[in-house]
Amino acid sequence: MTGKVTRRTFVNRTVMASAGAALAMGAAEGGTSAKAADAAKAPPNPPAPQNSLPKGKIGELELSRIILGGNLLTHFTHSRDLRYVYNLAAHYNTDEKVLETLAAAEANGIDTVSMHNPPHPMSVLRRYRKERGGKIKWIICPTAAAEPGMAKYAQEVQQLIDDGCEAIYLWGVRADGLVGEGKMDLVAKAVELAKAQGVPSGVGCHSLDVVVACEKHKINADFYIKTLHHHNYPSAKLNYDSMWCTNPEETVAFMKGVQKPWIAFKTMAAGAIPPKDALEYVFTSGADFALFGMFDYEIGEDVRIAKAVLAGLPQRARPWRG
Repeated sequence: MTGKVTRRTFVNRTVMASAGAALAMGAAEGGTSAKAADAAKAPPNPPAPQNSLPKGKIGELELSRIILGGNLLTHFTHSRDLRYVYNLAAHYNTDEKVLETLAAAEANGIDTVSMHNPPHPMSVLRRYRKERGGKIKWIICPTAAAEPGMAKYAQEVQQLIDDGCEAIYLWGVRADGLVGEGKMDLVAKAVELAKAQGVPSGVGCHSLDVVVACEKHKINADFYIKTLHHHNYPSAKLNYDSMWCTNPEETVAFMKGVQKPWIAFKTMAAGAIPPKDALEYVFTSGADFALFGMFDYEIGEDVRIAKAVLAGLPQRARPWRG
């Protein structure tokens, strides 16, 4: 090299040399940089569970005995007359926080979430699978009316199936109303629509009358989602968005003879009953699974409590059905 090397020529030569080396390396490695870019676009691996929970089955579908409830994720908090709590939940459970909550559930061994199907929360569930690699299973209830022809209901069922939903059930609000009106034919059609898609199909309810009627009319449901909580909490008698199982003793007594799996929900009476108290009550009373609404920071401790409760259960009111 005979020319004088200035600072500028040194920098230019260094940059050119680095670029040439990078190109050569890319060619030698068969486009490793392109592969790395593609890998960056791929969803990460799903969170590896750090804890394990006992499991049961609905048909061939295996589920953790604790199921993540969806009301806090959809901001429907059942907060009695404390209306600010709705906005508080919405401000806390942003889309990103919901994604983190689903990941925390999986990391702690909760492998299923259950909720109704408002469009935006459903879009977040889809994002969790697509963007985060999440594997948490879905048990979802369509909110469309079950009415003659079943067109809108069938459309929502199909959308859930297309999204990869693992189980579907008739929303408790709908079932309570249909049974109250004696429309058992529509209950049966709702159940069969989901079963025809090859997934477990259930019936949800707040009223025990629904389960009684389904059993009497031999509705071909695979499972029930029925409220269960005791009344030993201060706001139980307010009758202001504060009670969801009006007759727990009768519910426990009737469910003893029901052969289908039972997912209990509203188990903490929307936060009024402590987790340990709630879990001991619903599992001793015969529920096979407990739906538990939790913020992300509650999940680890609630799972620890659940494992201890399940490991030390006394005699149950009914055999495990799921």
